[in-house]
Amino acid sequence: MSDAINASVLVIDDEELVRDNIEEILVPHKTTAAHQLVNEAADILFSGTKPILENRNTDLPRFTVDKASNGMEGVAKVKATLDAGKPYAVIFLDMRMPGWDGLQTAIEIRKVDTKAEIIFVTAYSDKTIEDIVAQAGQNVGYHCKPYASEEIIQLATKAVNDYSRLRNMEKLIAAISSFSLHAHDLTPLLKNILEQLSAYVGSETALLGRLYEDLTYEKLFAIGPVESRINVEELIKTIQAADIKQEEVRQVKEVIMTRLDHYTIFIITQQQLKTEKIYLLKLFMQNAARAIQNAELYERVMQQEKLSAVGKAIGMVMHDLRGPVGAVKMIVEMMEMEGIQNEWMAPLKKSGNEAMAIFEDYLDFLKDIKAKKQLLALLPLVKEIVQQIQDRRAVAQLQIEVQVQEQLMVNCDESKMKRILANLINNAIDVLVDYKVSNPRVTLRAAKAALNDNVQIEVRDNGPGIAPGIMRTLFEPFVTKHKSYGTGLGLAIVKQFVEAHGGTITVHNDGGAVFLIEL
Repeated sequence: MSDAINASVLVIDDEELVRDNIEEILVPHKTTAAHQLVNEAADILFSGTKPILENRNTDLPRFTVDKASNGMEGVAKVKATLDAGKPYAVIFLDMRMPGWDGLQTAIEIRKVDTKAEIIFVTAYSDKTIEDIVAQAGQNVGYHCKPYASEEIIQLATKAVNDYSRLRNMEKLIAAISSFSLHAHDLTPLLKNILEQLSAYVGSETALLGRLYEDLTYEKLFAIGPVESRINVEELIKTIQAADIKQEEVRQVKEVIMTRLDHYTIFIITQQQLKTEKIYLLKLFMQNAARAIQNAELYERVMQQEKLSAVGKAIGMVMHDLRGPVGAVKMIVEMMEMEGIQNEWMAPLKKSGNEAMAIFEDYLDFLKDIKAKKQLLALLPLVKEIVQQIQDRRAVAQLQIEVQVQEQLMVNCDESKMKRILANLINNAIDVLVDYKVSNPRVTLRAAKAALNDNVQIEVRDNGPGIAPGIMRTLFEPFVTKHKSYGTGLGLAIVKQFVEAHGGTITVHNDGGAVFLIEL
């Protein structure tokens, strides 16, 4: 077995005979002249039998053994080896000793070292195994005297291997926060690690998920049938009641959670874990959260790089195409003015308008021009936009309701504000038409905010609302769903323009989609 494995053993027992015996069992004997003489004599007497004194199996760990005659001395040795960076992997501990008994010694050891494997070896105990586990943790073993040599070897070997496996798992968990991976590459890695951790802590089921600020629950992945047993309402209450701080890791009942910028990451296990081994799950939780943040940042950086490279090329193409398409649109309008009628003119004009809107969306998004603000009356601007939309889009039974005070003023860039409102209203109309909503209605309200002098503008419709799967990415470029046409840039431009004004925009569902702008 590799010398790299930590096979350091401490024996704490008030009986010198026991301490020396365990050391003799664990530390391999080298072949000496006395061994050789005994084996030669056996060979003569018994005609070539196997050696009476054999060397230790080389596949076993190369144990090193320290000894202490009482609990206080043992704890001092544990502290000293930790300070030296050479901790014990296994501690053999007698239960009945003068001064600190075995359980008190284990409790004191756990104050400085929660990772060492402790094995009680005793003939008598006043404590039940449940008491021992409750106070000394579940990574303890228990063996009764008298013992056989092979039993001690097996106990020590298993404990050393368990200790080594957990330290390796710790290193892997700690490393995942430094990975730069796509989300689809990170998820299988996290799931594999969580499967190993769940098996280690004795949980057959586990779930990793997140809860957003709008209380939307999202499963990242599950192990076993735990998801079918989740009460989402109770989960939300548990996380809200915890009120954890940024990057704090906390366990509440069966939930381990940590708080990030815009959501809470959590693990659900099948039981509440009352053991120091919970630190591994907490360590996983902390580093998995960082890895997920890194993956999100990586995706954003990659998207920006793609947008930058592709945007330059597309911008040139769009700029060149806008002229010819605009000319086609103008020719159709001139034909209409001349009274020329043709069944293809209406769809041709509609296609021209849509193409021009696409060009404008792309070019405006790529330019990211700063807002040139001035104080304007909002109602005339809104009426102008609504009239233009109604002239261009004949939607049966569509109602566009405007609720804006006549005296309401807003400090804004007129061009950008028109695009903001036009995009939101047109987006709502697209959804109402595509879903064939009966009695389609778009409502635009604006008023002073109740707590400050900001202006709040609300655009709502009576459609199906925003699909849960895209609610949080709705304002990102190229996000669209269930629309017959569109660039996926309309709402990204809205957000860009709102933020250019120093404002905010949010969205939620309430009998349809509701967009709320505050400037």
